[in-house]
Amino acid sequence: MNTSTALHTDRYELTMIDAAFARGTATEHCLFEVFARRLPGARRYGVVAGTGRLLELIRDFRFGESELQWLRDNNVVGTETLDWLADYRFRGNIWGYQEGEVYFPNSPILTVEASFAEGVILETLALSVLNYDSAVANAATRMVTAAIGRPLSEMGSRRANEEAAVAAARAAYIAGFGATSNLEAGRRWGIPTMGTAAHAFTLLHASEEEAFQAQIDKLGTKTTLLVDTYDVHQGVETAIRVAGPELGAIRLDSGDLPTLVTEVRAQLDSLGATGTKITVTNDLDEHAIATLAASPVDSYGVGTSVVTGSGSPAASMVYKLVARRGEDGSWIPLAKNSEGKASIGGKKTPMRRLSASGRANQERIYIGDTAPEAEASERALNVPLIVDGVIEERYLGAAGTALAREHRATAVSELPAGAFRLGRGDAAIPTVFIGN
Repeated sequence: MNTSTALHTDRYELTMIDAAFARGTATEHCLFEVFARRLPGARRYGVVAGTGRLLELIRDFRFGESELQWLRDNNVVGTETLDWLADYRFRGNIWGYQEGEVYFPNSPILTVEASFAEGVILETLALSVLNYDSAVANAATRMVTAAIGRPLSEMGSRRANEEAAVAAARAAYIAGFGATSNLEAGRRWGIPTMGTAAHAFTLLHASEEEAFQAQIDKLGTKTTLLVDTYDVHQGVETAIRVAGPELGAIRLDSGDLPTLVTEVRAQLDSLGATGTKITVTNDLDEHAIATLAASPVDSYGVGTSVVTGSGSPAASMVYKLVARRGEDGSWIPLAKNSEGKASIGGKKTPMRRLSASGRANQERIYIGDTAPEAEASERALNVPLIVDGVIEERYLGAAGTALAREHRATAVSELPAGAFRLGRGDAAIPTVFIGN
């Protein structure tokens, strides 16, 4: 199977390169930067997700004969560019925020240093990964906050395309979800998987009791039984009669959840199933989860809202040329000035200023060719991701996913209390640019 990601890009990336070769500017040494001008949904902070996936996709960004032949047949670019593409592999440097890091408006999340041609060709790939994965992580981290320590599982595969479903499971896990229903995400990224039975399994059998017995016979009494195919309270009674008071959990997927959960908890306790947990699903988002904070819910399953970014399906990230190397070796800042889409040029070094108690209070972006030493009150945010074309392996695969999840927990713990409000508002801390 062809694993090349080279044509996962927009045509204008290649036509720009074609024109640049004709003009003699394709080899100009440049800096490109990924940043978000705003946080979608007026949220208080964002979470970087997708970096590990992007590095693997860049590794596979090669133009084989089938890709080159398609470009020839469709007259996309000329012979000189085709020859260059045939030998393409990214040989530059990429650094940026570690996956799982929190970010704010104008945070330089990713910086690409390469020739114009080598760097610009990665624009579409970088944005398609970071915009989607970070959007999912942005939604998922708010759900984790709303759940106040109760476990969450991602189960939105049926609400996304097949590859987005795998990416969403990974992003949600990085943001603090504990498991996914998606088996490919488990295989590919080492994420714990979960799932027992749907309503179809109950409907298959002559009675609810027969369906429950079949599930118990196969999976044991610690399984989770779905009790709302017919009457919820009858379903609970049947579940405990079949499994006994040691039943692991019941799942509710419909109804007025705050009221229903309270009633079901009382019913379970009255049947002696005091240890049987209650998990709820049913089109949850962060706001629905927050309304259940005082209810005796033990865990949540979230589908549509998490894989669609809970109303913000993209993270509003852009990929811009911010500097090119001058004849004296210094970086010449480059920036857009168009209304509503202005950018800030120059090489940047991001730091997060922390209070004496370890709380973040400012995103400080130093502009200049030389990276300053972090002050005692600052934490450096950039990490090397690709050095001279060599990918930092620690950020790849299941190990990289686990590292990103761990880093997100640390980064979020630095945020001030106001960052966790679910209502619309300003970024939790300001972004300040320092230098020329």
